[in-house]
Amino acid sequence: MTLFPGMTPVRKRGTECLDDPRQNPALALRSLEDIVRSNRLFGGESAVLAELRPIVAAARSRRSTLSLLDVGTGAGDIPRSARQAAGMAGVPVTTIGLEVSAVLAKACRASTGVAIVGDALALPLADRSVDVVTCSQVLHHFDEAQAQELLGELHRVARVRVIVSDLRRTWAAAGGVWLASWALGFHPVSRHDGVVSVLRGFRARELADAVHRATGRRAIVRDRRGFRVTASWSPT
Repeated sequence: MTLFPGMTPVRKRGTECLDDPRQNPALALRSLEDIVRSNRLFGGESAVLAELRPIVAAARSRRSTLSLLDVGTGAGDIPRSARQAAGMAGVPVTTIGLEVSAVLAKACRASTGVAIVGDALALPLADRSVDVVTCSQVLHHFDEAQAQELLGELHRVARVRVIVSDLRRTWAAAGGVWLASWALGFHPVSRHDGVVSVLRGFRARELADAVHRATGRRAIVRDRRGFRVTASWSPT
């Protein structure tokens, strides 16, 4: 329940510049630099790592390794950080980044180690073929029907855990993105898309309901710092 009526914006579809497949790849790569900085400074990275921590601890106790697929990996900064954090805990992690275009997949390969081109709605992997599947700030790009397909695909491919992280929709988050983008010198496209992304984002209950409709699972949903929200669940 919202404490004050009108304090939570209505979820809007909006249109992000980088959703256009005709967009200049150079501009997309430039915008990814801003997203990497945003993830590091405002919680996108830490939200996923917090959900991954108990999985790494369990693997360490078993002296086992992990595989991790990051869907819509962008610059590959989150799987790179996950691999480094797990490595410091003594758990080797093989990371795979998936992107929709060959240009973006090539750009993220240095960070992810393995990069593949594929459709998030039809992942080119077998059922239960990867230990952990992560998807950060991607779900809000899809309409409701497609979001159900995406969640179903993440659920299908994962063996141990699915971790979805997205933006928590508030007016404060939208205003904060706008102001921070000026202070940090973001590209105008990043500024526009950042605000639209927040207004396409989720509240905790909305994300929990979306996961349940798509998978039948009751995810653990948490609000995270930096106006982030995460959902994680076991697929089996």
